Amino acid sequence: MSGEIAPWVDGKTIGEVLRHVATRQPGGEALVFPHAGFRADYAEYDRRVDSAARGLLTMGIEKGDHIAAWSTNWQQWTILQLAAARVGAVLCTVNPAYKPSELAYVLEQADITALFLISRFKTSNYYAMLREVVPELDGCKGGRLRSERFPKLGWAVTFQEMPEHDMLTWGQLCARGWYADPALLAAREAELSPNDPINLQYTSGTTGFPKGALLSHRNLLLNAFYLGERLRLTQNDRICVPVPFYHCFGCVIGTLASLVFGATMLVPAQHFDPLATIECMERERATVVYGVPTMFIAEMEEPTFAGRDLSSLRAGIMAGSPCPIELMNRVIDEMGAREMTIAYGLTEASPGVTMTHVDDPVETRVSTVGPVLPGVEVKVVDERGNSLPDSQAGELCVRGHNVMLGYYKMADATEEAIDAEGWLHSGDIAVREPDGYFRITGRIKDMIIRGGENIYPREIEEVLFTHPDVADAQVVGVPDPVKGEELCAWIRLTGLASVTADDIREYCRARVAHFKVPRYVEFVDEFPETVTGKVQKFKMREEAIRRLRLEEEAPVA
Repeated sequence: MSGEIAPWVDGKTIGEVLRHVATRQPGGEALVFPHAGFRADYAEYDRRVDSAARGLLTMGIEKGDHIAAWSTNWQQWTILQLAAARVGAVLCTVNPAYKPSELAYVLEQADITALFLISRFKTSNYYAMLREVVPELDGCKGGRLRSERFPKLGWAVTFQEMPEHDMLTWGQLCARGWYADPALLAAREAELSPNDPINLQYTSGTTGFPKGALLSHRNLLLNAFYLGERLRLTQNDRICVPVPFYHCFGCVIGTLASLVFGATMLVPAQHFDPLATIECMERERATVVYGVPTMFIAEMEEPTFAGRDLSSLRAGIMAGSPCPIELMNRVIDEMGAREMTIAYGLTEASPGVTMTHVDDPVETRVSTVGPVLPGVEVKVVDERGNSLPDSQAGELCVRGHNVMLGYYKMADATEEAIDAEGWLHSGDIAVREPDGYFRITGRIKDMIIRGGENIYPREIEEVLFTHPDVADAQVVGVPDPVKGEELCAWIRLTGLASVTADDIREYCRARVAHFKVPRYVEFVDEFPETVTGKVQKFKMREEAIRRLRLEEEAPVA
């Protein structure tokens, strides 16, 4: 930790951090949502969070209750995030691309007591999907629910007005809060500890369905602090955040890093839009921008990009999938983000583990994921758990303030992920260089990362198994120059079934989020197996790369 700034947020809750920043710089601009015509300084931000927090108390939300946000990037989302933290509720972040079956899994597994949602986005009708899994929604009055399938789900609250329902609206919730006794909120805040769970994020694994990683105030605040410190954030920065809030990139490195440093968070659209992003960066004089590689590519390929004035831009974070050196050079030369950095992490680590420095050589910023963050230990181990020396590849393990509290209601999975000495096993294969910088070279787990989205093959395989003509199915990731990885489904059909690849994709499209639909479908008679009958996915991947002629993309680390 030599030379690093001390973390002033340590020992505080998220609500206390907001109160501190709002007192220190009440007139500093906190939030800008151009698509919603919304702006707020820190004093207004604090007031709005207070009213929403008191509104939650009037709903009977207790410390430790789980509430969920199923929404794209709206200002209500980030206000709810901080309001939940202020009353000690655990916010579960739900992917807005989820279909009804995926929503139902989260509502049940996470024991959700209140669901906050938007009305529609593109072709998704969230009210209709919620009604599909909670038919009692039609009879709810003022947002109160009594669901037979989800007995703990007591509230449905809409961020936007919906004429076809009688849910509690966001405006009504906040109005209730204005009239609630402030002493009740003060009493609740006094009960909270920085080590309390405050966030539940679903992540992928190698067995079963997605697991909910429980993260504390301290997990998130220290991660936001150290990532922002390495990015050299100050209250003068204006951070463009086109990444989704439901993901840790958005709700830790985005909303919380902005808060910790008293910076301005610019949210260009409710969902990534390259034109809206570059317009926001130009008009709002952004100094920092976040994204996964595919976002930066889309922004620079936007037809009006060449004429934009992005001279205010100095830095950013690129994460989620590998960054080719050509792309980094374009971001530096064409965008002007000369201090663009690369970060590595995983949801279970809140999420940051390592990060490059803004003044590292460009080659270092694309060939490594940087050195470890302060207060965090990293080791590389062999299959027996023995530490390996520099320059030898093994599994990356991490220990420190960023490691999750555990998986919710999954004690066995938690024990498998975090060993008795507190080391979180990432499942990623890494090499530590002699200079202390790390390179990620592969994965032990079969998780697929497509355009920054973590995709769990088993979940898609379970859907494929329900197809009447599918006898067996396996899903692997194959390299892609734009998304990093794409999904390839190997399918063995029953008898003389006649099914096309488009039939399979259409079947998936109706049942899983769009990013989980396999791009490639291969029909086979058998799978490569070990002598004990275990499917060898690494061989399937190698064969798929050969069949699809993706050899040129395969060497990308």
